[in-house]
Amino acid sequence: MIVRSFKEIEGTDRHVKAASGTWESKRIVLAKERVGFSLHETTLYAGTETRMWYANHIEAVLCVEGEAELTNEETGEKHWIEPGTMYLLNEHEHHTLRPKTDFRCVCVFNPPVTGREDHDENGVYPLLTEPEEA
Repeated sequence: MIVRSFKEIEGTDRHVKAASGTWESKRIVLAKERVGFSLHETTLYAGTETRMWYANHIEAVLCVEGEAELTNEETGEKHWIEPGTMYLLNEHEHHTLRPKTDFRCVCVFNPPVTGREDHDENGVYPLLTEPEEA
């Protein structure tokens, strides 16, 4: 059994801040736990814009605080995301998130991330893996 709090991972290698400066993520469950998914609390900052495309992952996002506009860049469709709203990127959609306020969400990734990922120039997380245990 693993018991871990977001507070205890602040300032550790599980607390990732984007090179873009638009978000930070506390990665409470990672690939090295070998449970088939990763779990994160991510905050995207008010007034920013983050373009993403998870070509290698499926992501579910549950907003727990704040408000943001989500745009599906493939269709142009826009969605207003607020606390209690979930979106699922089940088709690897190119998308942009524009937080009106600081936007805090809980995210699940499959396959799980290692904690070392950051978006590349296309908004993609590389598919990183953990070495097999001996």
